[in-house]
Order: sequence, then structure tokens, then C-alpha cells
Amino acid sequence: MSYLKNTFREVNNPQDFKQEYLSSPAHSFCDACDNIAQQQTSNFFEIATLEQLKRLHKNKTFSATRRKFYSIILLTGGTVQETIGYNTYTFEPGVLYFIPESQLHAIHHWSEDVTGYHCIFDADYFLLCLKNQVKLHQYPFFQHDKKPFIRLSSVETEMVAGLFNKLKEEHCNRQTFNDDLLVRLYLNVLLIETERIFLALHSEADPHMPRKEQLVASFKNLVTKHYYEYKQVSDYAKLLFVNPHHLNDTVKEITGNPASSFIHRQLITEAKAQLIQSSESIADIASHLNFADQSYFCRFFKKHTGITPMQYRHGHRHHGH
Repeated sequence: MSYLKNTFREVNNPQDFKQEYLSSPAHSFCDACDNIAQQQTSNFFEIATLEQLKRLHKNKTFSATRRKFYSIILLTGGTVQETIGYNTYTFEPGVLYFIPESQLHAIHHWSEDVTGYHCIFDADYFLLCLKNQVKLHQYPFFQHDKKPFIRLSSVETEMVAGLFNKLKEEHCNRQTFNDDLLVRLYLNVLLIETERIFLALHSEADPHMPRKEQLVASFKNLVTKHYYEYKQVSDYAKLLFVNPHHLNDTVKEITGNPASSFIHRQLITEAKAQLIQSSESIADIASHLNFADQSYFCRFFKKHTGITPMQYRHGHRHHGH
């Protein structure tokens, strides 16, 4: 697919999302968002109904972007046509579909009678909930070599819609950004219930995935398993029996990012999890992640986040566990 070689706009957060898709970028979907809109947060979660989004869509179609966060969408009425990754899908009521972080995505059509829920969140938001929880990349529906949707039964649709509704209710009843533990817990329940359904329906990789996308998906899956021990692109090229330059060029073509960025992102995500979810020293965390020393780990962390590990830990202490 030649269009994958193009540079696509990145949508990094809810503000970018509204600017890209909505005719009213300042619009909020609940009173709580209005009340605490001026406060800053390094993590985010947002949920809206598809009816709300459809009314505010500024175009009938939208060009491809890369969302730098995770999306889960439940369609309960109407139809939508969207591109996710390398394939274009038309979804009907009863479909739950997923857009992983950094996945190519485009909206081609939403019918006027569309109904359902649209939820977006970033990895940092998810990390702040439970200790030792399943990592986002381990959920099969967020893996790039798996189908990005499931068709639900009527009973499953009702159950999942209830979870989305509860998520929206709790999110819109917040008083402060520190007051949304229940939102995070319900998000975890939604992901766990979704995984059960997904695995019961299909756990195999998409057999129709083009060769280049297969290589990139295999690379990403290896990174999630071996980032502790392997930190160089050449290490993964050996595991995949390909030339390092070919691997890097293919990953860059398909994702828009160099292969090393996925290794670094995995390390940073794990570092953040350990900083938030444990009381271990920075030196111990550096050792767990197989960095040569604490100083190198701190420089690496600051280079990729803009702050030191201790600043990150202190910035999230008020969330508590």
C-alpha cells in the first residue's frame, strides 16, 4: 500500500482529537470536563457517545492519521466505514472495534443514525490504576497482527454497552482529576471482559496480512517479550532473520517511526509502571531494566519524557495506591 509511505498527521491527545475531527474543538462531553478543564494532567481518558461525535463532525470523511493513544469503539446502531492499519472495514451494529496506539486510521463514512460509544485513553492513564496489571500491549485486540474488531452477540452487546455507560457516568461525575479511580477500574473491567470475548472468537493472527505488515507485527511482538534483554534493532533483526537496515526501513515505512522508537517506548512504559506501582529505588529499577547504571537510565528516561524518573514518580504520588 503506497499511501503508507506518506507522512500522516499525529493525533496525540483529546485536544488534538477535537481539533482534527470536531467543528467545535473547545467542546466538552460532560460537566466534570468543564469544571476541571484548566487543570493539567500528564495522562488522559475521554469518552463520548457516537451520536455526540457525529453531530460535531466537521467533515463527512477524514484523511488518515496516527493516533498516539488507544481507542475502543462500540457500534450499537448505524454503520461506519474506517481504515485501521492496512485494511478498510464496514462495521454494523454489534461490532466492537479497536485502534491501537500509533496505528494508521482514517474515517470514510459514518451513517446519520450511528449510535454507540467512543473511548480514548493513553498508556499513562492505564498505568495509574492497579499494581502488576496486564500491560496494554498484551491484550490481543491491541496487537497489530490481530483483527481489530469483534462481532458481539446481543447479550454481549448489552453487557459491553452497560460498561461503557458506567464508564461515561463515572467519568462525568468526577470532581477532580484525582477522583476517577472508579473510571480506571471500570476501564480494566471493560478490557478484561473484551479479552474473554475476543479470545473465544479468534486468537490467530490475520492470515491475509501483507508481508511487510507481518514483519512489523512480528517485530513489535518480539519487542514486548524481549525488551528487558534486547535493546538494539540488530538484536531483533537476528531473531527475525532479516537485515537490520531492512527491518528499520520496513518499520519506518509502515508505522512512520524508526524501529528503535518501539524498543524505547516499551522500556519507558515499563519504567513508568515500576516508578508508579512500586517503591523500589531508581537504582533498583535501572537494574531490573538491565541498564548499565542509574545515571544512564536517568539520562535515557529524561531524553524520552522530558523529566527525570524521580520527577515522574513525585508527579504521580498524589494518585496513590
